[in-house]
Amino acid sequence: MSDILWPAGFVPGFTDNFCSNEVIVSGLTVADVWPLLNTPQYWPDYYANSANPRFYDGKGPQLEAGVGFYFETFGFPVEAQVVEHVAPVEGQAARMAWHGWAGSTAEDRLDVHHAWLIEALSGGRVRILTQETQQGQPARALALAKPNPMINGHQDWLDGMVAAARKAKADRG
Repeated sequence: MSDILWPAGFVPGFTDNFCSNEVIVSGLTVADVWPLLNTPQYWPDYYANSANPRFYDGKGPQLEAGVGFYFETFGFPVEAQVVEHVAPVEGQAARMAWHGWAGSTAEDRLDVHHAWLIEALSGGRVRILTQETQQGQPARALALAKPNPMINGHQDWLDGMVAAARKAKADRG
């Protein structure tokens, strides 16, 4: 299975916080799932912890390499830029990652690398993996929180994405 590509300064184990969530489900394809991730305006429909997505510079509604965008999550207003974007191609994992940031002081600055893989597996299954590393004082606080809000929130994102993909597929007939 594919791995996340980590930029310098965001390698797990060397950051202030890290979370990893994964689902493997049958009955869906990469093509069923990809639009739900690649179109931020859909996020609030299936993930309650996401709000007010918008693009900059007349871009959108889909993400693409280099695009700047904004959304709110975990109580943070997140500015983000897509740093990896590999749309689905037969035989390889679809990949996406963005650098996100919030805050401007040593006390409130948070920098993240949020990466996604969506890949077809044998037997009509699809794997959705999301991992995030974080740097900054807010990340250190999140790492200590019990239960872990990042693990739980990202699991909600995955579960919502799967449910939305199943519903869209059923609606198509």
